[in-house]
Amino acid sequence: MKKALAIVPARFASTRFPGKPLVKIRGKTMIERVVEQAAKCPSVSEIIVATDHLEIQSAVHAFGGKVVMTSENCQSGTDRCAEVMLKTSFENEIIVNIQGDEPFIHPEQIEQLIGLMQSATVQIGTLAKKITDSESIFNPNVVKLVRSLSGKALYFSRNPIPFVRAAEGKDWLRSAAFFKHIGMYAYQKSVLTEIAKLPQGSLEMAESLEQLRWLEAGYDIYVSETELESIGIDTPEDLSKAEEMFRKSFGFE
Repeated sequence: MKKALAIVPARFASTRFPGKPLVKIRGKTMIERVVEQAAKCPSVSEIIVATDHLEIQSAVHAFGGKVVMTSENCQSGTDRCAEVMLKTSFENEIIVNIQGDEPFIHPEQIEQLIGLMQSATVQIGTLAKKITDSESIFNPNVVKLVRSLSGKALYFSRNPIPFVRAAEGKDWLRSAAFFKHIGMYAYQKSVLTEIAKLPQGSLEMAESLEQLRWLEAGYDIYVSETELESIGIDTPEDLSKAEEMFRKSFGFE
């Protein structure tokens, strides 16, 4: 199995939760928790934190992690991953982008994504989980996706997709399958270089979803279904809820 380089973009200036990579979760920073989870993956050969903030750099060095400083002008985690590629030299053909606000990411999910990328024909890979509650279908903060029978993503949206015309909203779960996008990506190295140069498209600007830029430009995104939940931390309230939910599962010290 081909191994992967894991890059963890970490931004300090979050509008809703400034400095969140440095918030402590049972004695360790959020960014350290993310790196710890990635380090449990046998298919990850190296982990690099990509940041533009000196405090995050210092925190990563403090726990023995590797950091590459990236530009303040990076608009997305993908941009930071591409900049790391330009500033470093490594042999891995697969790059995994693990968000710096995913301290509870399951190592099994990372392994699953790397497994999806073993074929060079898979340009970009990501994960999705089946939605089991109606509230998530109509929540614009939960990104939904539809895919083809071959596993390629057809579209991502903050709106409910598919739209079930013949049923009321409360009955949609019984009428169709809905999938939540798990926002972790893997790329073939050559593809990451290409997509980082793409200009924003109309779909991305409409939905504020960078993956729509790639679809609109003609790149294929393959989707593997996971049964494991993953929760990103956007607010302090998210952190409290997620920490309680995953406390027993991860056994944090």
